[in-house]
Amino acid sequence: MNIRELKSRFIQSRDYTTDDVNALMDFAKKAYIHNEISIKEYRLLVRELESQGAVIPEIDKENSLIEHS
Repeated sequence: MNIRELKSRFIQSRDYTTDDVNALMDFAKKAYIHNEISIKEYRLLVRELESQGAVIPEIDKENSLIEHS
């Protein structure tokens, strides 16, 4: 899968289009979690989206439900 296919799936799923690389990254992550794409496809998409400026949001450790040391 490439970015064009990811955008197409996004449009079909959400009924609107976006060029926001962070929104596409979130969508790719959900697709991977739901076994709609393989880990290989996910890694390639993340790499390409990151090269276009996508970032993974920082974790707010103070309000996180996960214990941090």
